[in-house]
Amino acid sequence: MTPAAAKQQSPVESSGDVLRHQRLLVSGQARVDCSDSEIVIVTGPDRLVWLNSLITQRVDDLLPGQTRESLILDPQGKIEFAFLVADDGASTWLLVEAPYGEALRNWLASMVFRMDVSLTHRGDLRIVGSSGSLPHSEVLMEFVDPWPRVSEGSTGYATEPHLGSSWQMTYSVLASVAGPSDSQSLEGESLVSPVALDGLMVAAVRPTMSEVDEKALPHELDWLRTAVHLDKGCYRGQETVAKVHNLGHPPRRLTLLHLDGSHSTLPRAGDVLTNGDKAVGVITRAGWHYELGPIALALLKRTTPVEVELEVACEGVVIAATQEVIVPPDAGATRGVPRLPRLSKR
Repeated sequence: MTPAAAKQQSPVESSGDVLRHQRLLVSGQARVDCSDSEIVIVTGPDRLVWLNSLITQRVDDLLPGQTRESLILDPQGKIEFAFLVADDGASTWLLVEAPYGEALRNWLASMVFRMDVSLTHRGDLRIVGSSGSLPHSEVLMEFVDPWPRVSEGSTGYATEPHLGSSWQMTYSVLASVAGPSDSQSLEGESLVSPVALDGLMVAAVRPTMSEVDEKALPHELDWLRTAVHLDKGCYRGQETVAKVHNLGHPPRRLTLLHLDGSHSTLPRAGDVLTNGDKAVGVITRAGWHYELGPIALALLKRTTPVEVELEVACEGVVIAATQEVIVPPDAGATRGVPRLPRLSKR
């Protein structure tokens, strides 16, 4: 749940450790330090109804033990915040990427008005990720990542079975920041760096705020599938969400790139992708994967041909990149829905 810029590894000297750590994570033999995320707690009898009126996901029926994902959009439907939501029956917990936590709290606080809710920032907690529940006596809350299963009332654009169908990640909130460092263990299991997790997330095409810029729409990232309830009303940006999904096409599309592995260099977030001499998109994240090798996520112009090989320049090296389509160019309006003929005037 961290911006990639904060986690870019030096490929040659650390990729071996990263790949080993990924295998440990996938097999359930390691946990990952998620100190790059934070918790916001909402209390009060109106908390779920109030949140439901502000966010893209339906949560007014959220039960203890369930996890949902949601976004907050601006009035034009562009993404401002993304977070996981869970409830323990008395409080609602939000798991958000740390760089956005304070801004999220401030925005939510500005929307309280007369509702009986309170917001609390818990800086005394520790967050650990694993491929299953954490057997730890001090776990206060668990968030089971819903990605990439299509939530009730949502839709997915990617071809099924989804590339991330094997993705499993549970974020456990511990009672204290006190505990083992990255190189130590948690109840007998290794605790590894977030860099290992990032490569797994790229392979699962799991969007985070790393993919979000000032223009990003949920449709472009296939984020409708887990974070937007299309039949739910009453949230900012809803009109744009419905219009793009029903009548238009997202202007860009998220793509998984398989990178030429003959170089020891990974592109960085913001590096420009080209088709010949034409710029067609940007890298949002890149990483090493224990099975796929060097891979990246990118936002491309919708009209970029899916079959062309792209290039990205990084540190004086030009890296070839092959596309694996996630959001297809025809995502959105009328996928298979015929247009009605216009009636002529008589």
